[in-house]
Amino acid sequence: MSNAKSVHTPMVSSSMLSKNEGEPLADPTEYRSLAGALQNIVLTQPDIAYAVNRVCQFMHAPTTSHMVALKRILRYLCGTLSYGLIFCRSDRLSLVGYADANWGLNFDDRRSTTGYCVYFGHTPISWCSKKQSVVSRSTTEAEYYSLAVATSDIT
Repeated sequence: MSNAKSVHTPMVSSSMLSKNEGEPLADPTEYRSLAGALQNIVLTQPDIAYAVNRVCQFMHAPTTSHMVALKRILRYLCGTLSYGLIFCRSDRLSLVGYADANWGLNFDDRRSTTGYCVYFGHTPISWCSKKQSVVSRSTTEAEYYSLAVATSDIT
């Protein structure tokens, strides 16, 4: 990976990963090891949270297309080694949260993904990207569920 060409995004926006896409990997050990390592990196790089969430959903039976997506995240990290969280002083100490959901973009089970980020002043203090535990019937329902999860975390 030291000679890998970096990319500008951790995941292709039109990527629709599915459990049936690609050929099964002969030995999924490397995939699982890399995906696990990426989960640790999410603690300091929230910009890859969604992409890591997506590739980790296929750890039980990874395929070649899942490995391509995982390697793209690694290529993104090669170009963002100097990125990090900056903790700076703020004049206003306000607690602000942003939440979003993608409605039914997981074609395997139709569950939406919740994402949120909470800031204290200018500093991010909490972030998350996870699959919702229920199937939403509308975009509005998925968004409300996402808001409820973010509000719970803030509280």
